Formats: sequence, C-alpha cells, structure tokens
Amino acid sequence: MLSIIGIITILVIVALLISGRVSPIVAMVIPPIVAMFVAGYSFDDLGVFFDEGISSVISVAIMFIFAIIFFGIMQDVGLFEPIINKMVALSKGNVVLVAIVTVVIAVIAQLDGSGASTFLISITALLPLYVRLGMNPYLLLLLVGGSAAIINMIPWGGPLGRVASVLETDVTELWHPLIKIQVIGVVLMLLLAVFMGFREKRLIAKRSQTGQTLKFDLSNSILNAETDETLKRPKLIWANAILAIVVLAVLMSGLLPAGLAFLIGVAIALPLNYRTPKEQMGRIQAHASNALTMASIIIAAGLFLGILNGTGMLTAIANNAVNILPSFLAQYLHIIIGVLGVPFDLLLSTDAYYFALFPVVDQIGLTYGIDSLSTAYAMIIGNIVGTFVSPLAPAVWLALGLSGLEMGKHLKFSFFWMWGLSITLLIIAVLIGVVHV
Repeated sequence: MLSIIGIITILVIVALLISGRVSPIVAMVIPPIVAMFVAGYSFDDLGVFFDEGISSVISVAIMFIFAIIFFGIMQDVGLFEPIINKMVALSKGNVVLVAIVTVVIAVIAQLDGSGASTFLISITALLPLYVRLGMNPYLLLLLVGGSAAIINMIPWGGPLGRVASVLETDVTELWHPLIKIQVIGVVLMLLLAVFMGFREKRLIAKRSQTGQTLKFDLSNSILNAETDETLKRPKLIWANAILAIVVLAVLMSGLLPAGLAFLIGVAIALPLNYRTPKEQMGRIQAHASNALTMASIIIAAGLFLGILNGTGMLTAIANNAVNILPSFLAQYLHIIIGVLGVPFDLLLSTDAYYFALFPVVDQIGLTYGIDSLSTAYAMIIGNIVGTFVSPLAPAVWLALGLSGLEMGKHLKFSFFWMWGLSITLLIIAVLIGVVHV
C-alpha cells in the first residue's frame, strides 16, 4: 500500500512540475502531505517529518542564498567583463577562434551558477559577431549551452544542491570528484568548438562561392543588453578577483562549509565595493529574489523528502521495483538512467528528475550494492549536459528570446551533440572510477 501511495505521489508531483501550472513549492508540499494522511499518519508525524527533512537541506539552502548574492555582486562590479571583452577582441574575424572563445566565455559566465546570466552575457557579447561573420547562431546556443551545463556541476549551480539534499550530504564534498569530470568536459567542449568551427568555416566558404547567405529572422533579438554602469568598480577589479579566487579556493579545500564561505565573501564584497548601507542593502535586495526562490524550493523539497523517507514510501517502492525488474537490468539501473539523462531533460524538470526520480533509483541501487554516490554521479553527469536544450529550462527560453531563435530548430541542431557529449562523459566517469558499475 505504501508503495502504491508513494508512486502515485511521485507521479502527481512530476505531472504538476511538467505542467508548469503550479510552482515547485506547491507541487512538492501539497501532494506528499495529502499522501501522508492517506497512509494513516497524523499532524504530529507531519511535524516530525518536516523537522527531519529541513535538517537535511538547511545547509544547502543557506549556501544557495549567499552564493547567488556573492556572484551577483561580482557581476555587478564588472569582474568578468574585461576578460570577456578581451577574448571577443582577440577572436574577431577567425571563425574557429570565435567558437573557442564562445566556450571560454560561457565557462566564465556560468561561475555564478545562473544559466540566465550566462546566456545574457554570452549572447549579448557574441551574437553580433556571429551575424557579422555569417556563422550559424544556433551554434552559439549549442556551445554556450553545453559549456554552461558542464560548469553547472558546481555546488551552487542547482543540481548538486538537490542531490545533496536527497543524500543529506555536504554539497562541497559531493562536488570534489566531479571537478575532474568538469575539466574533461570543458576540454571536450573546446574540441567540439574546434570541430564545429572548422565545419562552419567550410560552410561559410561554400555559401560564399554559391552566393548564398544564412537567413535567420533575428529582428526580435536583443543584441545590446542594458547595464547599470554606476554599479561597476573598474578600479577594484583586482581586489574583487582576489576575493573570488580565495572564496573558490576555500570551497575546493573544504576548509569551511560552503554557506559560511559565501556568507563571509558577501560580507567582504559589500563594503569593498559599496560604501553606504543603502547601497549595500540595494545589492542584496537586487539578488534576493533569485536567492530566495532557489532556497524556498530546496526547503519544500526537504519536506517532500522527509515525508517520503519518514513514511517508508521510498523503501517500499524500491523493494517492489526490485521484485519486478530483472536483476540483470536493475543492477545497472543507475547507468541506464544516466545514458537516458538528456532525453529525460525533455520530459522532466530539474526538480522532478532529482527530487522524484533520483531517490527511487538510489533506493533500488542500494538493494544491489550500488552506493548512493555512484547513482548520484551517473544521474548528474548523464542529465546535466542536456540542461540547456530542454524546453523545461527557463534559461533556454531567455536565450531564445535574446537571440530571436526557435526552440524546435535549437533542439534539432543541438540535441544529439549534447546527448553524445553526455554519454561520452558518463563512459569516462566509469573508466576513471567516479561511477562504479
């Protein structure tokens, strides 16, 4: 009975998240509470489940709040702008170099964990260049989306925070084994950029010989995003760069909890760049919306996970799934789900994938001796590369709006490249021992 209630609850949550008719908070709070009462539990039990669930995710929520504020301030002061402008200047006229620079800019821009800001920076800086050189603008979306997705494995990017919430583990420790995957992923993206750059160069030459031109309706694109120049601090670029490097070094060393590292970083960045309390609070308020949105979703997920774990629904689902699934498939379920991770991006939102699907796969894997970290890494690596090709990702629609391009053509151009990259990274992860089979 618990298994049936749990499955129905997860399906309802997934359906609500896919429909987009309610916020993730509504989807992850109401259905599990109703399911808990149907299963015969009381209000007292609900309080216990809530406390247990929140205790497992509160550190992640705190980390998200201050990470988003910290990197928001770094963008406000213009920390990344000189690097990006220099690379754009160096690459003008060379199609292959433009493709390579696209990857580098996306990698730098995604350090704040926000896909929206990455597309805003990258498309604003590079779309005019792509148009001027006759390059396919969908190549810009492919290279930015793939690069940003790989960097999105950082602790404050989103997916790792969700997984850390489910596993009740420190998000920074969860990240450390993935750093090598990120490095390999960036190298693969650079190789893809070189390949696609030479391919694009040949296509441009062919079009030039036949008198053809690329025809895309970019009339709705935004080629020049407005920025508040009064917030920039060009004289403090080096001070901010040192601060950002120190914070990242502390994160990678594990010297302090991630939330505390970013909290200290924010406390230093504010007076460093903005002298008055009004200016400092203005920067916090400017980024508080994004920070609290993610934190509230994490807290709602804490309740959802607290109920599913506390009632025993996840265990029941896993036990019954083990009885149904052929053993030769069940013991490789984490790999199978990882391989299908990018197609899952078209069907499930990030919340549905990590908060609804992952706990079930994890429980089944444990039954066959597959440790939770292997399951987590297989599902993260398999899925995350396709983040910015999914119509369920809001940042993708921002990218399409900025560039004036179409979702269907973006999928057609980028989907199989991203899926191939995902499977390649998953195979590498197995070979180097990040994911155990």
